[in-house]
Formats: sequence, C-alpha cells, structure tokens
Amino acid sequence: MGWASTFYWTGAAQVVAGGLVAAATAPLDLAKGSWLAAYLVLVGGVAQCLVGRAQEAFAPAPVRGRTWWVQYAGWNAGNLLVIVGSLTRAPYVVDVGGLLLLPTLVLAVWTTRAATAGVLLWAYRAVLFLLAVTMPIGLALAHLRA
Repeated sequence: MGWASTFYWTGAAQVVAGGLVAAATAPLDLAKGSWLAAYLVLVGGVAQCLVGRAQEAFAPAPVRGRTWWVQYAGWNAGNLLVIVGSLTRAPYVVDVGGLLLLPTLVLAVWTTRAATAGVLLWAYRAVLFLLAVTMPIGLALAHLRA
C-alpha cells in the first residue's frame, strides 16, 4: 500500500467512524456526539483523503517521499489530541493538537509549491487555507466550553 493509499484509507476509516458516532449519538445521549461525528468526517476523514490524493497528483515524488510520514503522523496525532482534549474538556490538549495540525497544513501546501496552477490545485489549497483559518476559532471555542 502506497503512502497516498495510507492517507486515503485512514481518512475513509475516520469517515466511517464518524458515521457510527452519528448513529450512536442520540441513543447513547452523547453530549458532544454530533461535534465528534462532524469532526471525524470532515477534518479527520475527508480532509485527510484530500491531502493524500492531491499530493499524489500535485507534489513531486522526491518531496512526497521525504514528507509524507511527517504529515501523516502530524495530521492524525493532532486530530487525536483535538478530539481527546475536546471530549475531556482539556483545552490545552486541544491547543497542542492545533500546534501539530498547523505546521502539517503548511507542509501540505509547501509540498505542492512546484505544481502548475490549475483549478483543482487552487481548490485544494483553498480547503487547506480554510482549515488553517478556522483552527483558531476551534481553539478559542475549546477554551470557552471548558
């Protein structure tokens, strides 16, 4: 299994996990279940699938080879810390997760720096930018809810 497939299947597993959480939220009366389901699906899953596929298409092979493990570990560890910190009302754990995610997003853009601009490349970068811009909002909300 190649590195892009690793990103993709890990992301797909998080989408499925998000769906299962959404199905169990009401019956189990999970207070943060809808947030967790949305986070798993959108940030943990769909965004991770996008990063893997887009970098396979746009990043030169030598760059991908050197950085994909860093991105994969940063993305998944950061998301895990955000989830654990949010569910346990530990905003500083959420902050550490955000500190892992932000450089991972920057690295994801950096790896595509040599790609020729096209609509799909700009759409990919726009999604990464949106994630980076909304991150401080999520961090602030974690502190307000704690």
